[in-house]
Amino acid sequence: MPWRGLGQATAQRVLAGQTQPQALNAVGSTLWPVAGQAPVCFVPQSDLPAGVAYESYIFEYHQCPTREGLHDFFNGLAWLHFPRVKRRLNQLHVDQIAQTGIAPVRGPARDALTLFDENAALLRAPEALWQALVAKDWRRVFIDLRPLWQQTHLLLFGHALLEKLVYPRKPITAHVYRVFSATDSVASLDDWVAADLSADKLAAKPFAHLPVLGVPGWWPGNEAPGFYDDPSVFRAARTVAPASVKSLDAVGN
Repeated sequence: MPWRGLGQATAQRVLAGQTQPQALNAVGSTLWPVAGQAPVCFVPQSDLPAGVAYESYIFEYHQCPTREGLHDFFNGLAWLHFPRVKRRLNQLHVDQIAQTGIAPVRGPARDALTLFDENAALLRAPEALWQALVAKDWRRVFIDLRPLWQQTHLLLFGHALLEKLVYPRKPITAHVYRVFSATDSVASLDDWVAADLSADKLAAKPFAHLPVLGVPGWWPGNEAPGFYDDPSVFRAARTVAPASVKSLDAVGN
């Protein structure tokens, strides 16, 4: 629902014949009517010069190369809804590139920045629920503490996560970032998260894993007995942390 208004307006323009960059720019002009106010201008992917890093190009020219398709559709919507967070992520990427250059292995900070951008969900939750989620105590998260979800606000941020959920599958898992924003509005979340993000914090992997179809009220199937008794999805916590994240869909990875 938080994405629906701008998302439908953009999709209708694409279906009417506009390119995706044209549609995103048109919808963005309703948010930032004065020239130069928008965080980025969306341009075709072909505008990205050969040999220039995507993040560096956005930072220098305030233009976001955009392909046709759902992945960049949701990325564009993220820029429209969360301009401060997206600018902060872009700045942190560019800072890391300046320190380490473009290497085959990105390093923990850039890996975590990409993970946040692609697959994060923002969660405001009571302490007991958050601790159970971190511990992967699934019975406590979804059954014993189920009433606490009424006091919880969850907003999906990552554009790859949103793309995957167009065709929902039980293993789809978000990397959850805990927030303490003043309100649950998108604008408040945008301000709080942008101020909170840092390369050091992200490199420490401050994420909990959440199979999003398990969230009460988000998927009818999770009301059925035995839905959470699926160890291929609701995996027990590992005793030793893995060296790197291998899959965005796997709870244990």
